[in-house]
Amino acid sequence: MPQSLPFSTPIPALAIELGEAFEHAGHELVLVGGSVRDLILGKEDIPDLDFATDAHPEETTRILNRLTTTIWDTGARFGTISAQMSDSAGEVYIVEVTTYRSEAYTAGDRHPDVEFGDDINADLSRRDFTVNAIGIRVPSGELVDPFDGVADMKRQVLRTPARPVVSFADDPLRMMRLARFVGVLGFQADSEAIEAATAMASQIETISAERVRIELDKLICGDYADRGLDLLCEVGIADVVLPELPALRMEHDPLHHHKDVYTHTLAVVMGCPGDDPILRMAALLHDIGKPATRAFHEDGSVSFHQHDIVGARMARHRLRALTYPNQAIREISELVRLHLRFHGYSDGEWTDSAVRRYVADCGSEIQYRRLNLLTRADVTTRNKRKANRFARAMDDLEARVERLREQEALDAVRPALDGGQIMAYLGLKPGREVGAIWNWLKDQALEYGPMSFDQAYGLLDEYAAAHGFTVVGERIDPKPPKEPKEPRS
Repeated sequence: MPQSLPFSTPIPALAIELGEAFEHAGHELVLVGGSVRDLILGKEDIPDLDFATDAHPEETTRILNRLTTTIWDTGARFGTISAQMSDSAGEVYIVEVTTYRSEAYTAGDRHPDVEFGDDINADLSRRDFTVNAIGIRVPSGELVDPFDGVADMKRQVLRTPARPVVSFADDPLRMMRLARFVGVLGFQADSEAIEAATAMASQIETISAERVRIELDKLICGDYADRGLDLLCEVGIADVVLPELPALRMEHDPLHHHKDVYTHTLAVVMGCPGDDPILRMAALLHDIGKPATRAFHEDGSVSFHQHDIVGARMARHRLRALTYPNQAIREISELVRLHLRFHGYSDGEWTDSAVRRYVADCGSEIQYRRLNLLTRADVTTRNKRKANRFARAMDDLEARVERLREQEALDAVRPALDGGQIMAYLGLKPGREVGAIWNWLKDQALEYGPMSFDQAYGLLDEYAAAHGFTVVGERIDPKPPKEPKEPRS
């Protein structure tokens, strides 16, 4: 007798429609993977649907061609056909249909030999964890749960369908996925899985840095990222893929005391919004320069002089090793470098010039917002009075920035002259000197606020006198704004 479904969220209508199409063609179709897990967890936003079938890729393509024109067959040699489809209500999904598989791994090779099968239970047995090894036959709605994944989900436990030493040997990335699902779902890893991951942690070196990075990005954005990161350190995988993190567990000298940097770092990660991997990664790396810069003093104090600068350099090195895109490397390392910039604001009055430079050094609006969020999260003191004073100071800075923006269009603070106008006025040819003068004018704008063209030319006179330039005096005045075109009748 079919098992009843352990959730109240309805099966997506498109899954039923697809099931009917495959059934009409003489094949079975089973909804599998994360979409089933999310249904059981009661999630309603499920944009992707993964299916397994006994139909081979050619037949799957023929069936889908009757239902949609948007099909990708790039994964056909592995049995996977992908499509974009809409249900009768117009809801759009990305669909993947994969032929039942039976994979055999060769030692040292992370790419399995794929053989197509005809048994859904065998197909589910090759999944990473039992909570991901649950299927729903469509259109009937029959539950397929050969490894008690529903029970493990109720217990909130991550367990492998096969023995973990076998599962992790087949694909060591599953050890990263173990930590990832701890961080995303908040489940506990099975003790046997932890034991196997601890013994086999070094095998993660056989996995490409890109695959590791993808899992790490998903982990750090999880609602329970601190638990997943803690597990990476516990089993020793972090020693291989992110050694800067366990290094934060610095031994404490009994005569000198400082905050537990490792625990503090995890708290800062959790204090940042989980929808921004750049910000979360910056939070994870913001203090990695502390072990290298720690210094003990005779008065019992401990300092970490320039750990922000050292940490930014270390962050760039680690992010390159993990194959992060260049823009992400720049944004993350700059947040690490700037994470102490705000400190001291409440101790003395910042000038408007200092406020402008704070924003300008961020480089973009999103980086400015990220830096403020990171700075706020970095305050993990239990001293409520100190925390409240810091929060009020940050509130004050953000209010000042908004006031300056209204008064001066802070985001558009640029020299009133461009390179062509500078060259014409000073009789210069294109070169580094022109860029240096433009940057000097920009500094003046940051220092004193927006300037008129007359003021900018006056500053050029001062610059020329101080640096021995001859003023040609050819002014190229700004072009007047274009008159708006009359609308067509």
